[in-house]
This record gives sequence, C-alpha cells and structure tokens, in this order.
Amino acid sequence: MTTAKDLFTIATDAGPKHSVGQGDLSLALAGAELIDLIGVEAVAVDGDRIVPGVVPEQDDRLMGEAAAALVRQAPYERIEDWLWRRGRDLSAAYQSALEEAGELTPKRGGRLSFGSQRVEPADTPARRRAVERWERREPVLTALASVVGIDGEHHEDETGFDDEAVTTVVAIVHDAVMELEAVRQRRSIENAAFANVWRGP
Repeated sequence: MTTAKDLFTIATDAGPKHSVGQGDLSLALAGAELIDLIGVEAVAVDGDRIVPGVVPEQDDRLMGEAAAALVRQAPYERIEDWLWRRGRDLSAAYQSALEEAGELTPKRGGRLSFGSQRVEPADTPARRRAVERWERREPVLTALASVVGIDGEHHEDETGFDDEAVTTVVAIVHDAVMELEAVRQRRSIENAAFANVWRGP
C-alpha cells in the first residue's frame, strides 16, 4: 500500500466524527503521492517546484499514473499547481481502485460519506498495515491526516520530517486545503447574499 492508499483507508475508517471532504482529501492524496515519489527518488523538490527524475517501475496503478503525469519540461511544475491538477477527483479514483481490489466494502446505514455510497475498509492485511502505521503515528501519515481534519491532536513527543522536501510538500498541502476552505466560505456567503436579494425585504 502507498501513503495515499493508507491515508484514504484512515479517512474512511475515521467515522462520522471526522468526516472528510472529498476536495480536501483529494489534495492530500496528491500530496501523499508526491511524497512517495520523493521517497523513491522519482522526483526532487527545488524550491516550490517538482523536478522529475528517473521513475522506477510502479506496481501500483495510481502511482504509475501520478508518475506519468509529471511535467518534464523546465521550469517544471509548482507543487501547488500539481496538487490542484492531480488532485481533481482523486479521492473518487482511489475509492474505485480500492473497491476493485476488495479493500473497501459497502457500509450499511449511517450518513453518506464518499459519493452516494458509504464505504468502510475491509479487514485485510493492507488495512491492518495502514492502521498500524497510524497507531504508531508515522509522521507523514499523521501530518496529512491532520491537514484534512482527522485527529488534529499534536503530541509533544512527535518529531518533524527528516526530509526538507517532505516538509515543503506537507506545508503546501496545508495551504491548499485552507485555500479550498476559503473558497467554500466565500461561495456560501455569496449564495446567502443572493438568496436574500430574491427573498426581498
């Protein structure tokens, strides 16, 4: 399992108390993919830009798609632009992939979560690995989950990231999620104002 799949698993396992928006999760999933590509030295980060390297063979289809989507012409793509471009509908793509792999199962009852169907992780070795990674508070997974509102508690003994590039990506994911929330709030205010105009005095 990749960091993105682990994050999706944790997000669907979090319950209604930590409901995650698809847009927020999609941005975080794109960031998780980028961090995994950094981990295998398929990309490097130069300032706020993604510099592609030699991409190793990818066993994971979605990670292969992410690697293929890299911009390989200078001045290369900014991380923020990558998140918005790659992140478009990415949570739905991960849901489909995990359902096909038998990693997600329909959940009876409860509030709607992803799309029209509420899903939950199946009890598989992959889910258990994701949960084990979450329970030992692996820094990258914990940070990305916190960005999308899952278990926002920070513990004193938590350490930062060993890689400056990873720190940069997580920070930009956080900024992108905040920007998305600002857009939501602005639209909500505009819609309310529009409704008041039609409602009249």
